[in-house]
Amino acid sequence: MLVAQCSIALQKYKCAQRTMIVVMQISKYFLPKNYFLLPYTLFPLSQLDTIIFLQLKLTAMRNLFILLLLIPVFGMSQDKNVINVFRVFPKVDRVLEFEKALVAHAQKYHTGDWKWRVSEIQSGPDAGGYNITEGPHTWDQIDKRGDLGAAHQTDWNKTVAIHLTDKSQSTYAVFNAELSNAGLTDYSDKYAVTHVFTKPGMLGDARENLKNMKKTWIASNEAVVVYEASSSGPPQLIIVTRYKGGLKERQTGFLKPLPERFTAANGEGSFQKWVEATQKTVDHSWSELLFTRADLSSK
Repeated sequence: MLVAQCSIALQKYKCAQRTMIVVMQISKYFLPKNYFLLPYTLFPLSQLDTIIFLQLKLTAMRNLFILLLLIPVFGMSQDKNVINVFRVFPKVDRVLEFEKALVAHAQKYHTGDWKWRVSEIQSGPDAGGYNITEGPHTWDQIDKRGDLGAAHQTDWNKTVAIHLTDKSQSTYAVFNAELSNAGLTDYSDKYAVTHVFTKPGMLGDARENLKNMKKTWIASNEAVVVYEASSSGPPQLIIVTRYKGGLKERQTGFLKPLPERFTAANGEGSFQKWVEATQKTVDHSWSELLFTRADLSSK
């Protein structure tokens, strides 16, 4: 009987020993270097199962706690809300050659996450130009993209740039979900862009003023997105009205007058307050109409 009990005890000890070896190996990937499991030799054989269980439970709870703490960080680091918009202006007698070269260049170098959405600017001070948009991306993606290489630059210079004037623009802009009532990537073929340049120190007040306008957009079933220019000239809010139903949405009578719609959404006297706040916060603004050119965009 004594021999049998000793044999059973020895088997349990060896089993526990093997288990602890596995646990120690696993723990290297989850625990800091200065964290040690309790020595299993300090406990009676009858308590080994309990000790091992408690150690594993403690490790799991600790890792779960760390993971929960990191969730907000993951969310912020993966937020794709940055676009890069650059504008080019072809020579009046080279438009067809430019468009052909642009398509070939985009298909060769600007696909996948870096595909181009190309629009033709129909009105405003940049009429006749082409609006090329990349994104949305994270700032980290932009940072890690790096140089596209000599072959890319050579192709651009020799096939596309030769058809362009010296005029060009480049803007980074960040999508403001709080001020928008349409999704970032909920695009339309035709859209209007209003560039609102705020007075120094008034960008925050201008944002607050737009919140009441958002209520009007929602009530009127308008699709509007708002961006903020980032390190791209003076402080600027970029308001994009997307005509999901086409240009008929611009027709007089399609919507009620703005003062009437704004008052209905925000209360009596609200429109006059909005006008006064706009005069206080906005330096100047200008608008333009753009048509998407799917035939020139990346496929």
